[in-house]
Amino acid sequence: MKTVGKIYSIFIYLCLYAPIVIMVLYSFNAVRSTSALSFDYASSKYEFGHWYAEAFQNEYALNALRNSLILALLSAIAATLLGTLAAYGLHHLKMRRIRSAITTVTNIPMMNPDIVTGISMMLLFATVFAIIRIGETGFATLLIAHITFNLPYVILSIMPRLRQMDKNLPEAALDLGCTPVKSFFLVQLPFLFPAILSGFIMAFTLSLDDYVISLFLSGPKFETLPVFIFGLARKSVPPTIYALSTLFLIMVLGLLVFSNIMQARMEKKNNIN
Repeated sequence: MKTVGKIYSIFIYLCLYAPIVIMVLYSFNAVRSTSALSFDYASSKYEFGHWYAEAFQNEYALNALRNSLILALLSAIAATLLGTLAAYGLHHLKMRRIRSAITTVTNIPMMNPDIVTGISMMLLFATVFAIIRIGETGFATLLIAHITFNLPYVILSIMPRLRQMDKNLPEAALDLGCTPVKSFFLVQLPFLFPAILSGFIMAFTLSLDDYVISLFLSGPKFETLPVFIFGLARKSVPPTIYALSTLFLIMVLGLLVFSNIMQARMEKKNNIN
């Protein structure tokens, strides 16, 4: 049974990661054709890393990448701030029924299909723009939408950490002369920091990766990198897409490694204290 379990696990991991490995290999392809994989650069007119260089020379790709990074960073910061305050307020709400109802409503954007969220928000902004007779979809609409669907993930990340916190910690800080605000920043916030960081990383990654909602809410003046990549893939699949996707993968892996290192350090520090 153990051998069967190992074989099954290997098969699952192959199904999950083999396509990613193949994509990375094709980003270093020595030929332009995606039907053949070659690393024979001696007989090729392309140099090693040519598709990455071509991707960085593409003005539209760089502009889309910059838009995605700015949007992801701002939406993650806003969602983390709002989500931290919301989780803290929900945790200290004494009325359980109201707390349960608010939590259920908050989780709707997380459970809702992306296409439904994208269409509904597009209709909402279209109605608002028709009423005020000004405005268009673009950065502002995308920022609001990304904050909206990121909030539940941040709250879900922080709430378990709040439940784990010893109730005597804030009270002890107050007994030692701290004000409620000072107690929050000196005692509770450091304890919650690993969960807050995890929520921020998750919000940043989800915003960076989003395509469906961004497709409905992006405008002619503001286009994210996933929308740009899918736009190229409709006609053909140039190797620069594999290079851009690999860069996306490296960025997300770097964020995950950073998040794990920071959480481990904070956990070690809290255990020592």
